This record gives sequence, C-alpha cells and structure tokens, in this order.
Amino acid sequence: MREMPFAPSSRARLTRHDLGRFPGDTLFDRIARAVCEAGCLPRKELFEAWEVAKRVRRLFRGGRVVDIAGGHGLLAQVLLLLDATSPSAMVVERTIPPSAASVNEALAVVWPRLTSQVEFVAADLGSVALASGDLIVASHACGALTDAVLARAIEARARVAVLPCCHDLEACDAGALGGWMAAPLAVDVMRAVRLEQHGYRVWTQSIPDIITPQNRLLLGQPGLGGDL
Repeated sequence: MREMPFAPSSRARLTRHDLGRFPGDTLFDRIARAVCEAGCLPRKELFEAWEVAKRVRRLFRGGRVVDIAGGHGLLAQVLLLLDATSPSAMVVERTIPPSAASVNEALAVVWPRLTSQVEFVAADLGSVALASGDLIVASHACGALTDAVLARAIEARARVAVLPCCHDLEACDAGALGGWMAAPLAVDVMRAVRLEQHGYRVWTQSIPDIITPQNRLLLGQPGLGGDL
C-alpha cells in the first residue's frame, strides 16, 4: 500500500506511532518526539507553533511570555525553549484543555525546567495583568479576539505577535480597503496600521501556507516615543 504524504496541515493527532518521523537531534525533532509521547496534539499545531515561535524569537528575546488563547500551551513552551532568557510563560485560556497537562509533562521529561516555568490560567483576556516587559503572543485568536490582544498589548506597551484567523468582517475593521483587496487581508492591514499609529515598529511576515492558509504573522514592538 502506498504511504500517504505526511502533511503538516493535518489535524490528525501525533502519537508514539509517529516517533520515527522525527529521528534527528535538532530542537524541532526533540520537541516533536515529546509531542508524540503526549499523544494528544494535532500535527498542524506542532508545525504551526514551531514556525510562529522561531520567527518571533528572531526579533524578540527575553521577557515573560503571555500566550493568549493558548490552548495546550505549546507555542509558549517552544518560545521558552528557543530563548532561555525568558523566565516564565503564562498560558491564558477561558477553559484549559485537560490534555494541556499531558503536553507540559511530556516536554518536561526532556526539559525539566518547564514544570515550574509554565503557568496555565483559566481567565478572560481582560482580567489578566500585563506588563511592558512581556512578550504577548496569540496564534489563531479567532475574529475580534486578535484585536483585543493587540489593544491590550498597546495598553501595556508590550511586544506582540499575532497569527490572525477567522476574520469576523462585522466586528473587525477593514477600513476602506475592501475595494482593492480581499476583506480578511484588509483587516490585517488595518491591524498593522493601528500598531504603527500607536508608535509601534511593525513586521509583517508569514508562515508556510502548507500548514495553514491563514498564515499572516503580525509582529510589533513599541517605540521609545509612545503613541503618535
């Protein structure tokens, strides 16, 4: 029987049966094997978290990681592994998935420091205290939640990285750009403009579309001058 391609966009769970697909000694392969041992994460989530995290760390080092709508907390933990100068991570989710503990435990077998470095907080974004030294991330915060993440980051004058998805065209601002470009792209352009208007330096990047078609990554760092 012909083997099916190993698509990084698949929502199939990674399990111990997939361990042989990650035989190397790279950080990615070591993380992937831990995720396989946990046996509860979709393949897509592994590749997505890795691609977002490595782009974020090329620009932003240090600081407490705050992962909004972080689910199992994989993105936050990969960010900690890519930069040991970040002291801790807080994963914020309205309802923490029961299997989040399994992911943390599997990673902590290889990197014991993650046991004490990662905190899972069941809360709404509005109730979480943020600070200027934080690194705020949100991967696929649906619809207007991405705008709320950006607003809280601006309020705290913190660095931020978002991978938007599920653009709610009634709740999200597309400005006057809809006649020139697809409405979801217009929404993300307006988000970048909004950050710049608040004195942020902005980077617009993307992760491979073979992982997700909603692959636009927006990063911002507050300037010294504050809001314009």
